[in-house]
Amino acid sequence: MTSRTLSIGAIALATLASASGAALAQNKPAEGAKPAMEKCYGVSMAGKNDCAAGPGTTCAGSSKMDYQGNAWKYVPAGTCTTIKTPKGMGSLTPIKA
Repeated sequence: MTSRTLSIGAIALATLASASGAALAQNKPAEGAKPAMEKCYGVSMAGKNDCAAGPGTTCAGSSKMDYQGNAWKYVPAGTCTTIKTPKGMGSLTPIKA
């Protein structure tokens, strides 16, 4: 092998390593970035909802009972329907009683 072949190979390897690092860095959330959140109905405890607990309530902290179907809580995106409660699973839409 000549020194020119070794140089070209070294440059190619360095470029590949740099591109791989850039691709991996793009998959990481930015420093201080908050995870995406979604509303999850039927998972909050009485008085611990984030907002919208239906008729007769005002907003945050106004749900009257545990796991109230029309009261929601913010949870990390993609986790709502996996939350199990004594009344069933969390829902992305209000739960009718």
